[in-house]
Amino acid sequence: MTDRACEGEDELIAALQRYVEERFAQEDDVLVALRQALKDHGFPEIQVSSSTGRLLQLLVAASGGRRVLEVGTLGGYSAIWMGRALARNGRLTSLELDPRHAELARDFVARAGLSESVDVRVGDARELLPRLGPDGSFDVVFLDADKEGYVGYVQEALRLLRPGGLLLADNAFWSGRVLEEAEDDATRGIQAFNEHLARESRLAGTVLPVGDGLAVAVKVG
Repeated sequence: MTDRACEGEDELIAALQRYVEERFAQEDDVLVALRQALKDHGFPEIQVSSSTGRLLQLLVAASGGRRVLEVGTLGGYSAIWMGRALARNGRLTSLELDPRHAELARDFVARAGLSESVDVRVGDARELLPRLGPDGSFDVVFLDADKEGYVGYVQEALRLLRPGGLLLADNAFWSGRVLEEAEDDATRGIQAFNEHLARESRLAGTVLPVGDGLAVAVKVG
């Protein structure tokens, strides 16, 4: 494919992405303000796209999500999308390493009216995850933290998810770097996660071409 053809394909994909976002994934004032707050605080602007947020919301709703776990909060953008889809008396637990990110997330979770249903906890997920339970008590686990830790997080997710529960993970495409020879730990982490997901007999999964690639898997057996 020529460079000009590649550029044309990229433009088409971007236009289709905007088409979906404008019709199915419009942000409300809280989400728009949150994205601006991330910029104002100098925090990394690595939250999921609005189309990914909308898909997460629909998947949580389809699962009947009463208990949802998120690994990696940042400013609470994806937590708000998912929190709005929780079943009656549902609870979303979100784990965040950086206290500054957690503080911003709690603020915007409150602005979204979700303080009673979204719990942001501060700490290293590697230490917090083993304390969660009981086994099989979560409907959905969403990974969006350090990519080097994804494979390890899958093992905890398998323990925590009920049969038929959903494992979701952002950045499965890693901006296309999954196709290249890895030169950094994050890329190696995503590549290892994708390979693990493809081979893990307890999960039936795939990657959806939404945002930066959303891995979606069902716990089977």
